[in-house]
Amino acid sequence: MRASGESERPAPGETFNHGPPTPPRQAASVILLRDGPDGGSGAAGARRQLEVLLVKRTPKARFMGGVWVFPGGAVDAQEGEGDAAHRVAAVRELSEEAAITLDSPDELVKFSRWITPAEVQIRFDTHFFLAVLAAGQEPRIDGEECVDLGWFTPAGALDAHRDGEIMLVFPTIKHLEQLGAFSSVESLMSYARGRDVQPVQPRVLVEGEVARIVLPGEPGY
Repeated sequence: MRASGESERPAPGETFNHGPPTPPRQAASVILLRDGPDGGSGAAGARRQLEVLLVKRTPKARFMGGVWVFPGGAVDAQEGEGDAAHRVAAVRELSEEAAITLDSPDELVKFSRWITPAEVQIRFDTHFFLAVLAAGQEPRIDGEECVDLGWFTPAGALDAHRDGEIMLVFPTIKHLEQLGAFSSVESLMSYARGRDVQPVQPRVLVEGEVARIVLPGEPGY
């Protein structure tokens, strides 16, 4: 599904809910960051650009198969509740899906919280965290749950989606649009630290055969 004013079929595995809203499952996701080269010759002093890690979910998955996402997943029952549980889940998912280890959940900086629209059957209450790639670590995929990965500038990922090279879903697109305002890891982390994160819950408006997503504050919400 796309932004307000655009129509598209639901993402792989998404179905509309015509009954009472499904309670959202708690989830956590990690936006892993690094300062990458600007694509030039790599000479000393070359301008750096913010890059984010995206992983491709296996096309065999019933939910979001083939979609490129930030590493993440549902909070396990034994991980508890509240912010601490989301942080533990985020660290675990980053390790499982990208083979990146964080020393402590406290390294994570909360960036956003998105709740799946009530009009969709499978719902998540996802807390997104920022983390910086540590020196000496390189992401790897397991080849089962995730089958590919890539470092992208936010604009590069959006361009690849537009050109049909990768498939993105609405929350990832909106995050990439927001991340594109920052030129470096430092500038993004400085912005995010101490920020008051408020939940965002889009709505899906269905008009005939056209479905469009609207965000809080937009017409029709």
